[in-house]
Amino acid sequence: MQSKEMFAGLRVLELASVLAGPSVGQFFAELGAEVIKVENPKTGGDVTRSWKSAGETTDDRSAYFCCCNWGKQSVALDLTQPADLETLKKMVPTMDVVIASYKPGDAEKLGVSYEQLKAINQQLIYGQITGYGSDDARVGYDAVIQAESGFMDLNGAKDGPPTKMPVALIDVLAAHQLKEGLLLALLHRERTQQGGLVEVSLIQVALSSLANQATNWLVAKKLPIRQGSAHPNIAPYGDVFETKDHKQILLAVGSDRQFEDLMQALGLRTWDLDKFTTNQQRVKNREELKRLLSGKIREMNSDDLMAALLAKKIPGGLVQNVQEALAMPMAKEIVLEGDGLKGVRNFVGKMSFAEAKKELNQPPRLG
Repeated sequence: MQSKEMFAGLRVLELASVLAGPSVGQFFAELGAEVIKVENPKTGGDVTRSWKSAGETTDDRSAYFCCCNWGKQSVALDLTQPADLETLKKMVPTMDVVIASYKPGDAEKLGVSYEQLKAINQQLIYGQITGYGSDDARVGYDAVIQAESGFMDLNGAKDGPPTKMPVALIDVLAAHQLKEGLLLALLHRERTQQGGLVEVSLIQVALSSLANQATNWLVAKKLPIRQGSAHPNIAPYGDVFETKDHKQILLAVGSDRQFEDLMQALGLRTWDLDKFTTNQQRVKNREELKRLLSGKIREMNSDDLMAALLAKKIPGGLVQNVQEALAMPMAKEIVLEGDGLKGVRNFVGKMSFAEAKKELNQPPRLG
């Protein structure tokens, strides 16, 4: 019986470290591919093995390392050593995909660039992540990219300083972009029997991910500003309110009908609120609207408020910490566990024609 794991039989060579590239490797592993992670024993392997929080007592599989290295094998090779490089090159003819994240020029120096490995395997698909493109020697770091791309300037309280996001989100988004490119390359190879190169740069990923904030400037000529969690184009959307029992709740009201329902759910009269009738009016009068809603929500317990919102299908949710979020029933399906370690799946979709591995090997020790 043929396996329903989409990438069963596919072999992936991971020459990447940190988060973006390894996330792509775990994606392929979750869907059945054999993923071999190459790490330099001289430097202790993937640098994230040493990225431990204060008081963390893990082995060389740090909590950070465990976020994106499930289902892989680790091979310890120092590619500056001819014998180790030769070992890697002997693996290349049997590989389908290579994932790399070297700074420009380093792959060529080590002998593992696309052109160098393509000479060994013409059908090889090679995905590489750079900071600023293959013609720019700068190394890409998520935090720096957040600063340069406008994300930090947008993130934070209205009167507060520019703030880095608490997750390396540009790395995460770059991983998704590279997956898309590699899937297209696999489709191309299926049709033509030819491999190819896929390159994704962190800076272009970040700029693309500005989405509506980019077009707020490009189209409307409105320079986005920091305004906490409030949405620049919708109100009340992203606004957080405190309930009588001191819980925080976020509203995401996206239409005039939802706003009318919200007014009814809160017991507020709508006929004397003409300045809030349309979304554009609510955006214009955002501060007055927030004061009105805050006063009413502060009189209600969170359970009663959530029940009222759910009854009218008004988008809203309690602000939870990470522990509370991972205790939700929906989290159980995507939590990985093995050898006393836990992690989360990279791919969380459900497909009628394929399935992900139900169990994955725990993140590997070095080598």
